[in-house]
Amino acid sequence: MKIEELDGTECSGVEEEKHEKQIGRVDAKRALVGAGARILFYPTLLYNVLRNKIETEFRWWDQVDEFLLLGAVPFPKDVPLLKQLGVGGVITLNEPYETLVPSSLYHAHGIDHLVIPTRDYLFAPSFADISRAVQFIHQNACCGKTTYVHCKAGRGRSTTIVLCYLVEYKHMTPVAALEYVRSQRPRVLLAPSQWKAVQGYHKSRPCSLTRSPSGDAVLITKADLEGYHSTCDAGKELAIVRKVPKTKPMIARLSCLFASLKASGSLPMTRRMPVSESRAC
Repeated sequence: MKIEELDGTECSGVEEEKHEKQIGRVDAKRALVGAGARILFYPTLLYNVLRNKIETEFRWWDQVDEFLLLGAVPFPKDVPLLKQLGVGGVITLNEPYETLVPSSLYHAHGIDHLVIPTRDYLFAPSFADISRAVQFIHQNACCGKTTYVHCKAGRGRSTTIVLCYLVEYKHMTPVAALEYVRSQRPRVLLAPSQWKAVQGYHKSRPCSLTRSPSGDAVLITKADLEGYHSTCDAGKELAIVRKVPKTKPMIARLSCLFASLKASGSLPMTRRMPVSESRAC
């Protein structure tokens, strides 16, 4: 018995050591990427500014939905222009050293500011942060306010949020959402972790299917029948009820009359009436 306990302790110690090594590698990678991103921030920002001045198709931000803008990090001089465009909220996915506009300046122009610091290049916002950002966009849209979502260049981190919003409230698949955003802003580019985050967010959404693919039946779940007494088998989770074709009131009444006469045996009939016609009443 003592030998088994010692073996178990030794195995757990080895596993713990491996886990610590993995954490160490991840931390080293994050530190290395963070240092590189900090060094490259201003050179790449200057490069983007020059392209924006020279190339007409290289826009600083693009409209991807009625109340949604996707773009690069704004400068203080851009805040009044954003206000004129109807922007009522800004989502910043930059780290503190990348942020060029303080929250106080946004608030001075009546713009709400949601800050979600996210490391550049290889990293994505957490699921909780994505959910917060998506709800932030939705609440602004419900009030007729536009939300500006940005990172440094408007390519990866900010695109992750925009795609999740389109998945949640425009009922798009991740692939369809990405293709659509690329049609509006061709230079968007997601890192593998960012694309994985979008796919994970899509999979986490509850299934909203209420109709069959053919459109001729309605799926009724057990939750839909709560509060009603039924003699059906309690073990059945779903029931399929065929749609009743729309008929004129007089035809519907005649259908009900013939059905009742058949049921009482007063009228001999050689053909059974379809179930859908008997349900028209």
